[in-house]
Amino acid sequence: MPPSLTRRLAVAVLVWLAVVPGTIAVSSAGGGSRVSGGPVPATDDPVAALERAARPLRTVEPSGPFEDLRPFGQAIEDAVIVGIGEAAHGSRDFVTFRHRALRYLVERKGFRSFVLEANWSAGVRLDHYLLTGRGNPARIMSEEFQNAYLLLHSREYLDMIRWMRAYNVAHPGDPLRFAGNDSAYAGPELYDRVVDHVRRAHPGLLAEVTDLYRGLRPTVPAGEWIRDITTAPLDERRARAERTGRVLTLLRAREPARPDDDHAWAVRHATAVDQVARLHAFDLADPEAVPAAMAYRDTVMAENTLWWQRHLGHRLVLGGHNSHLYTASSTPNLPVTQGAVLRERLGEGYLAVGLSFDRGAVHATEQGLQNPVDADVRRYEVAPAAPGSVEHTLDRVRHRDWYLDLRSAPPAARTWLDTARPKREIGTDFPPPGDQVNLLRSADLVVHLHAIQPSRPLDRHSAGRDGIRQAEGGGDVPPDG
Repeated sequence: MPPSLTRRLAVAVLVWLAVVPGTIAVSSAGGGSRVSGGPVPATDDPVAALERAARPLRTVEPSGPFEDLRPFGQAIEDAVIVGIGEAAHGSRDFVTFRHRALRYLVERKGFRSFVLEANWSAGVRLDHYLLTGRGNPARIMSEEFQNAYLLLHSREYLDMIRWMRAYNVAHPGDPLRFAGNDSAYAGPELYDRVVDHVRRAHPGLLAEVTDLYRGLRPTVPAGEWIRDITTAPLDERRARAERTGRVLTLLRAREPARPDDDHAWAVRHATAVDQVARLHAFDLADPEAVPAAMAYRDTVMAENTLWWQRHLGHRLVLGGHNSHLYTASSTPNLPVTQGAVLRERLGEGYLAVGLSFDRGAVHATEQGLQNPVDADVRRYEVAPAAPGSVEHTLDRVRHRDWYLDLRSAPPAARTWLDTARPKREIGTDFPPPGDQVNLLRSADLVVHLHAIQPSRPLDRHSAGRDGIRQAEGGGDVPPDG
């Protein structure tokens, strides 16, 4: 979700803990030597220069030949994390393009994981489905993709997950994996996995860990839990974070002498539980806390993505909103982006792909709506981009849909690209807040679509809650790995 969500967060959603100490250095896209020292006013029309370097995109649909994506693959080079953004959560075209790019990178470049701007518990459940075939992905999505994540509950994402499962059936020895890197909700399976690990490996800690987690494990649907936690007293939220932090400290103090995958996963799940508690412990009634909370959230998303990449050793596609994947901020409310952290940690091992469009329609909720539900989602028509905006110029390139490696763009195009301009970044709500984006400093590649269509929402499963178990701290929990 983009920084427009912070208005909703300031009164209700996602909260606590100061930003990780230190300042993240935001390097320019593609490395410091590739971009000039500051924005340069554009005096010449850059369209001819953009057209010389632009590569036509044959389709955004996932199936079909990949010939038009070969330059895209060449631009990836040795990147281990490729962040492919979206300029609107509620558009089918951005998700289907990312699905197409994922298929190409899996089949031609050896990528093996997909990480999404969704909660860690959602990723745990969907990853288990991909590996085993057990569970119903539509039901998992219905239960996990609620509240501020409801626009992920779409046919496009379900189609992608089903393709990943089909790939794993055909390649059982080399499976694809799925992770969520966000921190608004920690489902009951995370608590169960931590407690079950303690029961097996550290029985002397079981009573203490069970007591610390008592009453924290969700017993209601995700959307209801988020609504309840964001309206709970601040002292109560901060007490939760203190308790989850103590569990994490206990586990880290029991680090085995030799590598232990079961322990590593248990610590990671306990970390995710703690991240959620700390995010909800920010005091967003204080306007000055909003940027700190957003910086914490993006830093957490980067840390979770880095852990996944390093632990599994996979090259991966990272999915999320442009504003989080950019290597430079497009709004003061988001002082540190996930992309900036990844660039600082990985250098050119992280590649950011920004998405753009001229016109069309999206699904979204009304601006500033708190704790949305499915009935709040509406179709919004998006008019052609206004003169002076990023999209207005990009849409004048003769190709209907196209992409460009910004790092190798002609000088005339780079001069135009190296200036912050208005760009639509539509999140959960509409209309967008009016971000200012310097493409050259925010992304390595840009993909521009002439027109987009709304996402296709799925029906909610109404019976049962797969992730909600009846007993505190127990349950039949499948292993990680």
